[in-house]
Amino acid sequence: MPFAQVYLLEGRTEQQKRAVIEKVTLALTEALGAPKENVRVWIHDVPKENWGIAGVSAKDLGR
Repeated sequence: MPFAQVYLLEGRTEQQKRAVIEKVTLALTEALGAPKENVRVWIHDVPKENWGIAGVSAKDLGR
């Protein structure tokens, strides 16, 4: 059973997350030949203050 974890900065819409789930599922199905019913996708919404870029939080960078 393929299991994908996707880490994103918080703030994506529900529609965007649905698109990610759909496209990641399709990619794994095509690449591995796994039935889509067996594919699992987990999206982690990471708070901007918990995501660092070049030593600075994404929140402080205005991302």
